[in-house]
Amino acid sequence: MSIRATKPNAAARPNFDLRGSIFVLFLLAGCGAPGEPQPPAPPIPAAVSDLAARQSGDGVTLTFTPPREAVDGERLAEPPALEIFRGGADAKSFRLVYTIPGALVETYVVQERVQFFDPLTPEDLRALPGGAVAYRVRARASKKKASADSNTATVRLFPVPERIARLEARVTEAAIELSWPAPERTSGGLPLPAVSGFRVYRGELDPASAEAAARDLAQAKWKSLLALLAPAPGNNFRDAQFAFGAAYVYVVRSVVLAEGNSLESPDSVPAVVTPQDTFPPAAPQGLVAIFIPGGAATGLQADLSWSLNLETDLAGYRVYRSDTEESRGRLMTPSLLPAPAFRDMSVEAGHRYWYTVTAVDRAGNESLRSSPAFVDVTPSAP
Repeated sequence: MSIRATKPNAAARPNFDLRGSIFVLFLLAGCGAPGEPQPPAPPIPAAVSDLAARQSGDGVTLTFTPPREAVDGERLAEPPALEIFRGGADAKSFRLVYTIPGALVETYVVQERVQFFDPLTPEDLRALPGGAVAYRVRARASKKKASADSNTATVRLFPVPERIARLEARVTEAAIELSWPAPERTSGGLPLPAVSGFRVYRGELDPASAEAAARDLAQAKWKSLLALLAPAPGNNFRDAQFAFGAAYVYVVRSVVLAEGNSLESPDSVPAVVTPQDTFPPAAPQGLVAIFIPGGAATGLQADLSWSLNLETDLAGYRVYRSDTEESRGRLMTPSLLPAPAFRDMSVEAGHRYWYTVTAVDRAGNESLRSSPAFVDVTPSAP
């Protein structure tokens, strides 16, 4: 028996060349072509390391320096979002309570540090074991990668006075006078021991926004933010360091002592004050009028003088002349006189003239008239 060799059927033979080519293309697609640019990995912000917390009324104020660099030391192109976590003693109790978008971070920055207030409700306070609350912060430049946790800042919370619900302001020539009722209960409704005092805070507004701010303080356009103006031992205060034409916001906080530390109540209802100068100067004093006969060259004259007004905003004086003592008569000085003296060169022989003087301030307020003074004009000598 002989064995005959046969040629394999081309249709049944595996196409090794085609499969090999597909495999090579698959590898190239997976690895990327040599030198092809890859998208940069998103930066991971450096962790916050100086988080601090303090009680502010019924909430907590957090302060910390926002990260400006990534963990590799590179400068971040834009502010990262900030995530604020609140919890207790158990590390597993921390929960995300706020996220500040990166575009809004700068609105919370004061002197290069973020200042963020976390208002706590009565339910929040009851849920805190031992009256303590802890915070951590993370920074995030992308959805997938956040910074490491910040240091943990813990603060104990104590009862504080209820918010002062009424703050009255009265403008006088010398001061803005504030008054308010002393609180009698804590913010939780319990009887309040005597407060140790009060603190008055003042901020300045763009006057154009004062009307809107009086309705809703969120509409205020600040020239300077609220800052401590002065302590007040009682429930009233006089602010003598103000300027007419400015716009101010006042708030008052009650102060109590807890374990040797001063704690403040929440801000009072704000008072928006736009003091206007509607207060005239004092009437000039010591008016004297003297008749001067004069001569052929100078003619008849009445010479007036009076004491200098002491107002710091004095703009000048006005002189009035009348034929009767009761009437103010006509204005003799269209322009304000800068000095307390005037010479009337329009008098006529045979007449009696009554003079009065007023003072005018820079706001245009005019004083009452001075006491009158008169002159009898006699003919000049031939």
